[in-house]
Amino acid sequence: MTLPLTARHEIAALAASSADLIASLQDDCGAYPASPTFSAYAGYSWFRDGAFIADGMSSAGRADSAERFFDWCARVLEARRADIEAIVAAARAGAPVPDSAMLPTRFTFDGRAGDDEWWDFQLDGYGTWVWAVGEHVRRHGTDPARWAGAVALSVDYLASSWSRPCFDWWEEHAEHVHVSSLGCLAGGLRAAAGLGVLDDERAALAAATADEIVAFVLARGATDGHLAKWVGSSAVDASLAAIVGLMDVVPAGSPLGRGTIAAIERDLAVDGGVHRYLGDTYFGGGQWPLLSCFLGLAHARAGERERALELLEWAASTAGPDGSMPEQVERHLLDPTRVDEWVERWGPSADPLLWSHAMFIRLAVELDGTASDRTASDRAASEESAR
Repeated sequence: MTLPLTARHEIAALAASSADLIASLQDDCGAYPASPTFSAYAGYSWFRDGAFIADGMSSAGRADSAERFFDWCARVLEARRADIEAIVAAARAGAPVPDSAMLPTRFTFDGRAGDDEWWDFQLDGYGTWVWAVGEHVRRHGTDPARWAGAVALSVDYLASSWSRPCFDWWEEHAEHVHVSSLGCLAGGLRAAAGLGVLDDERAALAAATADEIVAFVLARGATDGHLAKWVGSSAVDASLAAIVGLMDVVPAGSPLGRGTIAAIERDLAVDGGVHRYLGDTYFGGGQWPLLSCFLGLAHARAGERERALELLEWAASTAGPDGSMPEQVERHLLDPTRVDEWVERWGPSADPLLWSHAMFIRLAVELDGTASDRTASDRAASEESAR
């Protein structure tokens, strides 16, 4: 597929303005706001969302922005060292702490836990931020030593707790063990083992735990040739595209990776937009630009560039006149009758959502920065001829 020159320029401009927007909204302390105006998100930063935002910024060459976010994560974790050590000790003693005593999923910009009630116990972010550090170090050659203590705490926390049920990416279904969450943990632990900042014992623990999680996913987290929404489910969730694409926990080109991509396309993709999962009623169950970008990344990693470009173009179509990208759009709603209750509760859905902008950047970069039409082999040939 060849994009017209105008479309390529428009995509490049949207990616650049997205990076500028994220940079302008990043707090002085390094935290990325999930959304500056949406009532339920304003004033909070998530480790998971923020890690993917940092990866997008890092991929766009905004290394300082990504590193300031990692610094923020490290400060938040170091401030909770005693809590993490107590959680780990209790797990090792066979008396794990209750969910309410586990680390929260989001924090205020100054590193405090939120005062309002939230669906807080989520493990995925504590793997995702370490994965993003690993990607950043690989990309830019940055010395990760300044994050070593927080990486070690994350390894201990995840190694002791990875098999616990918890809320998923969407802050739902705390009674299940979610395959996307497990993938985030495996990706983070793999990265931790390879950073070179851990002592030998902890590095071995990170690597072994990552292997254990992947083996568990393959044995119990797949059904009918695709990864499952949670262990014991036959459904698919669009978040699974992250672990078969960008995070490469299950290679996109493997039979299981291709099966997962196909299941997401079959059940959740309509006209380029992607739903979170069948049965979603949040703001009516709209289509999420960030999920189209995750799916596009999975297709790109599987060698399906044409479909990846289609998904990138769809995501671009959700931007408003000012370039702002929303959390979701009301296209092909799964349950239109459920929109009003969420608007009454929290106001209109989030717009802008920084995570949407970041995933657009990341897919655009994957497709050569400006969505140009050169393939990886073309680039390699060009580089060879230039020598």
